[in-house]
Amino acid sequence: MKIILLDELRGKGGEGDVIDVADGFANNYLFRQGIAIPATKGNLKQLEQRRKNIEKREVTRIANAEKLKEALEGAKVVIDVRVGEEGQLFGSVTNAMIAEALVAQLNVEIDRRRIELNNPIKVSGEHKVQVALYRDIKATLNLLVGVTEEEVAEEAAENEPEEVAAEDAAAEAAAEEDAATSEDAE
Repeated sequence: MKIILLDELRGKGGEGDVIDVADGFANNYLFRQGIAIPATKGNLKQLEQRRKNIEKREVTRIANAEKLKEALEGAKVVIDVRVGEEGQLFGSVTNAMIAEALVAQLNVEIDRRRIELNNPIKVSGEHKVQVALYRDIKATLNLLVGVTEEEVAEEAAENEPEEVAAEDAAAEAAAEEDAATSEDAE
């Protein structure tokens, strides 16, 4: 059965696309959910009239998805879970947990169904996770599982360049020298 999509259908197409699907899928799901309409002559004529509006919306959706991709690409998200011996988790990290962490840490709301986990995450450490933003636009997140935010801050402090540490030491020495000269003045 030929249908016209009114919204994006993952893996099939986007708004305004005319696709072929099984009759049962169209009648029992797509039409009832308002995702598609039958591709009749009248509906196809209306689609041609609306084509410019659909293209404008498509351009803004792609631009928003690209902007979101830039914000998410390479971002580190910390998932704090209980870890047993040898880094094994009690349970596994779910899509919903990742979606909640994105909202809490990056203030970005992503539908949990758009987070692609190839295999369940059952071990602590760093994992790469893909997020399908829109059609073929995907972002890759760095997921830190079982690592607390304090450990991340400590790791950043350990990896601090030696120059910054030397500047800090020089500043401390200058402060001690000032304190010593003020004591001598008294």
